[in-house]
Amino acid sequence: MRCLLEAHQATFTRAGEAVFEPVDLTLPGGQALIVRGVNGAGKTTLLRLLAGILRPATGEVIRHAPVAFLGHHAAVKGDLSCRENLNFRRRFAAAASGLEPAHALARVGLAGLGLRPARSLSAGQRRRLGLAALLVAPAAVWLLDEPYASLDDEGCGLVDELLAEHLGHDGSAVLSTHQRQPQIGGRRQESMVVEPHRRRAA
Repeated sequence: MRCLLEAHQATFTRAGEAVFEPVDLTLPGGQALIVRGVNGAGKTTLLRLLAGILRPATGEVIRHAPVAFLGHHAAVKGDLSCRENLNFRRRFAAAASGLEPAHALARVGLAGLGLRPARSLSAGQRRRLGLAALLVAPAAVWLLDEPYASLDDEGCGLVDELLAEHLGHDGSAVLSTHQRQPQIGGRRQESMVVEPHRRRAA
């Protein structure tokens, strides 16, 4: 199966110190990788590194397919309507396929809210709008930072459904979560623990 994302001894530094121990991973289509680790271990930093938002200080990250990053806080523009946010995402990604905004909103439980300003949405609704953005601008690799945050049980189930569908179409996903473990049936899942970098004693 085709590899979509690789990391080889990848690290990131702040103030000259590595944030986490070097990371190696190979992510094929159809697989979800669950990133675990204590608070402050660098899970979000790792996802940003894999997305290309950050550059590795050492090692390398190789993206063989387009990636989409959904952060812990959904990246939506409050002054734009839900529909305008999704149209912006489509144009920014130059997406040639994917759901139309109205269909994507319906799929994530926001039908009828297309004209509502994003700033008026609840935290859970903003999270759903972020999920809709994954549907209007498809990418083979989803990088999801705490995708269950701010969602009720129904919303968490929606994340699981979308993940299962994505993996079923040979997409892949890397996600961090401490709230809930994905319930995606027989889809392939693996776990990786991010270890904080341990300073050597002087």
